[in-house]
Amino acid sequence: MHPLLLTVYYSLRPLLPRPVQIALRRNMVRRKLKVNRGVWPICPGSDQAPADWTGWPEGARFAVVLTHDVETAVGVQRVHGLMQREKVLGFISSFNFVPQRYDLPEGVRNGLTENCFEVGLHGLKHDGKLFLSRRVFRRSLPKINRYLEAWGAKGFYAPSMLRKIEWIASLAIEYDSSTFDTDPFEPQPDGVGTVFPYLIPKSRSSGETAIVELPYTMPQDLTLFVLMQERDIDIWKEKLRWLAERGGMVLLKTHPDYMNLDNSKPRIDEYPGELYMRFLEHLRSRYAGQYWHVLPRDMARFWRQRFSSSAAEARK
Repeated sequence: MHPLLLTVYYSLRPLLPRPVQIALRRNMVRRKLKVNRGVWPICPGSDQAPADWTGWPEGARFAVVLTHDVETAVGVQRVHGLMQREKVLGFISSFNFVPQRYDLPEGVRNGLTENCFEVGLHGLKHDGKLFLSRRVFRRSLPKINRYLEAWGAKGFYAPSMLRKIEWIASLAIEYDSSTFDTDPFEPQPDGVGTVFPYLIPKSRSSGETAIVELPYTMPQDLTLFVLMQERDIDIWKEKLRWLAERGGMVLLKTHPDYMNLDNSKPRIDEYPGELYMRFLEHLRSRYAGQYWHVLPRDMARFWRQRFSSSAAEARK
């Protein structure tokens, strides 16, 4: 989407009723799906492994990383319940919060870290303006870094996947997860074309590694179940099978804001949370013993250690 159109959209969005927003996005997804079936949900060639790739730790066939972007106060209220459901199934994940959009009790963050889950930063305000100009980003950078330090957060997740990676690399983070292998339905739809992490240099001249980029590689829940109105997890299962066969990274980004976890009457922008649980159960049973499941920060540390060491050896 053109930057000017993005500016207009995010300026008008607060004035549009939620049903209107969803209707507009559903129409956009239908149009884009017709011309992108050849590159979504699977992008040919994105399974190419990095040079010198020797595989995942513990002899795993593929890797699994789970993340949640918490976009509203409703999502905050659902964090504990979602965390508990994941724990029962034997999974851990990161929950990524927007610090200046809603109230976030310290107890919510502490509850996650005390249970060995991870906390990340999902932008600053989620208003679509963070990357509009270098001036805006520079003004926000100290605030973002203060939240990162206060929360002990190591990862950044750009709201709405609007991003400038070279700017993000200047943040005090270990990794970023603001890209995807393929997702033509996002406002900034250019995918990175890989289902593996990769290194982001500090600058083109120095070549020093700043952060690890963790692209999400599974369709987002909002796209599938709210915008496309899918009623099963077949597309998730298809992409999971493809990633497992090719030894890639399964990185799934979901949103507790849109998960109906209590069987109440769903809003127009909600879907049955049981669909997410069903996916985790399928992953656990169908692929038992085949995957390496870690938090995003641990994935980033593995990748940096593995490939920074390789790069250092190559320079000798």
